[in-house]
Amino acid sequence: MIDAALIQQCADPGLKPAIVEKFIAEAGSSDPLAVTVRAGDRVVLVPKPRTPEEAMALVRQHIGKAVVRVGVTQYPAGLGVADASELKTDLVDACANIRVGTALFGKVYRAVTKWYGNAVDEAFEDAILAWKSGYFEGRAVFEEPDPGEMRLAEPKQALSGPSEEDRSAEATPGGEYSQHDTEPGDPDKAGIRIDLSRIGARFP
Repeated sequence: MIDAALIQQCADPGLKPAIVEKFIAEAGSSDPLAVTVRAGDRVVLVPKPRTPEEAMALVRQHIGKAVVRVGVTQYPAGLGVADASELKTDLVDACANIRVGTALFGKVYRAVTKWYGNAVDEAFEDAILAWKSGYFEGRAVFEEPDPGEMRLAEPKQALSGPSEEDRSAEATPGGEYSQHDTEPGDPDKAGIRIDLSRIGARFP
């Protein structure tokens, strides 16, 4: 779990901490050295890096050949990079990764919210899906212009504590919370681009 103080210090100030925490929980990793590689719809098994150098070596090995996500926010490593030599090692620094990752997710969230026309709960979940796939309604969302400042809905679960039912389950022997984990995958700019979005309406 990512420390709240680190989020407060490093996250994009345009996003409230509750949004950042939920974003990292649903689309990111607790390991700053985490590297995820996908070729089409297949996850490529790679050795778990033990050092920043090993993590960056993995990224450089696969960038341009597959979709590579890295760090706490599972940032698309190839975004805006024409050559592996341009990759910055701070991608595997927790604070730096949170800074660039939340800034990019903020743009994605604003773009999705603009499409809805208002701050609605569904916009957050669709923004998470767009972050993972790189697309929203057929558009390459990372390359869309930033709509600018707007009100964003905070995810409900991040705003409230556990319910009475949840607390009862926690206190009961055998009771446990369930967590739905998904594996991020995203076409980065230098890699393979696969449109996994729904077919339908586009941005206005």
